[in-house]
Amino acid sequence: MALEVAIKKYYPDFSLDVNFYTEKGILGVLGASGCGKSMTLKCIAGIETPDEGKIILNARVLFDSEKKINLSPQKRNIGYLFQNYALFPYMTVYDNVAFGLTLKKVPKPEIKKRVMYILSLVQLEGYENRKPEQLSGGQKQRVGIARALATDPSILLCDEATSALDPETTESILQLLERIHKELNITMLIVT
Repeated sequence: MALEVAIKKYYPDFSLDVNFYTEKGILGVLGASGCGKSMTLKCIAGIETPDEGKIILNARVLFDSEKKINLSPQKRNIGYLFQNYALFPYMTVYDNVAFGLTLKKVPKPEIKKRVMYILSLVQLEGYENRKPEQLSGGQKQRVGIARALATDPSILLCDEATSALDPETTESILQLLERIHKELNITMLIVT
């Protein structure tokens, strides 16, 4: 999956100017706090809108300021892993992972099959009836990964996926992301 990003976004005290291209693989984006890493992911996902430029995913234009193209986040087919888990506290693990599929009106038997497959992929079999408050930080992050992957996205954007985790859990999450990349052959953009 090829991703081409050439965007600019202007703020009174900050200007974002990003230009890169990546193909199948894992691309790490490193930088100091406040340099625009998370903003770049939000622009790719459609959560934020660049002021100018282009975002093209697998030859499909997601954003083009000149041609006035700006697909909504729902139409971009992008998985987004938030740095603060962003789980719904009142929902079970199963319901959190199934959320995007439910919105897409996928039939319930297919939802169940996909959710159970993804939960096994992130090593959370048997956790489907738990609520987020009953999980450790690493388990919450695994649920976030599962939810981001449930809808079979073209690319997975990871925003500070390990920022709130201890070193041992950080290592296990990074190994999990590498294994998922290999198993699903999904391009990943990881900000840290």
